[in-house]
Amino acid sequence: MPDILINGKQASTLSVTDRGLHYGDGLFETVAIKHGRPCLLPQHLERLQYGCERLNMPMPDSETLTQEIQELCRGEGQWVVKIIISRGSGGRGYLPPENPEPNRILISYPWPDYPQDYWLKGVKIRLCTIPLAINPQLAGIKHLNRLEHVLARSEWQEPEIAEGLMLDMDGHLIEGTMSNLFLVKNNSLYTPDISRCGVAGVMRQWLIDEAEKQGIAVHITDLYVDDLKMADEVFLSNSLIGLWPVCQWGQQQYTPGSVTSALLKLLRKENVC
Repeated sequence: MPDILINGKQASTLSVTDRGLHYGDGLFETVAIKHGRPCLLPQHLERLQYGCERLNMPMPDSETLTQEIQELCRGEGQWVVKIIISRGSGGRGYLPPENPEPNRILISYPWPDYPQDYWLKGVKIRLCTIPLAINPQLAGIKHLNRLEHVLARSEWQEPEIAEGLMLDMDGHLIEGTMSNLFLVKNNSLYTPDISRCGVAGVMRQWLIDEAEKQGIAVHITDLYVDDLKMADEVFLSNSLIGLWPVCQWGQQQYTPGSVTSALLKLLRKENVC
């Protein structure tokens, strides 16, 4: 059983009246821990703050969250810490309590055992049929309502497929079930506009910022399946995997090129993930 802190105390139970359970009324973050150090923690806390503001929910104290992460992850190993913030308990009905008392839940998981070939040779991907609903109010934040991603991930069982890409209801490429998407064309970087749906990944933003510092043109724009067909390079990102090159989609093959290789090298040099 993973180590769990609920409101700062070792525990494994929560009230069944919690609104996170009833309505998905809350947020989460997934933080990589390496050698006892939370990776990109300021960016995670910034996104959590933004999400709390969007949901009109109190933000837990950042220093308290940092201390609790460190309590769970002492030592030199690698872990994954999931932070869940719910609005807390409330009566029946959608109307939030006037003075909510949020619950903060921190869970420490073992580091995922991904094959090294995912970084060295790339991953195979597929397209999912489940569309993402369009809702600008919820776009970008990691809210607890993830049924679209659950249904999308259930579309395939083949172990050789590492990720599935999701489109919105208008046919725009948006993201993977657990990752953000990047395409490279003519040595320029393209990533989907997520202002109407999708998750604003902290690793996505790090890669955008670093690419621009390296003089790589970055375009945040509407992308379609045809853009995937015409891309020179494709890669995925999130806070745990860092960057996975894509080597195959259906019958189409990709080779990690200069842009993907440069960003992957930079990730390792900066020891970000």
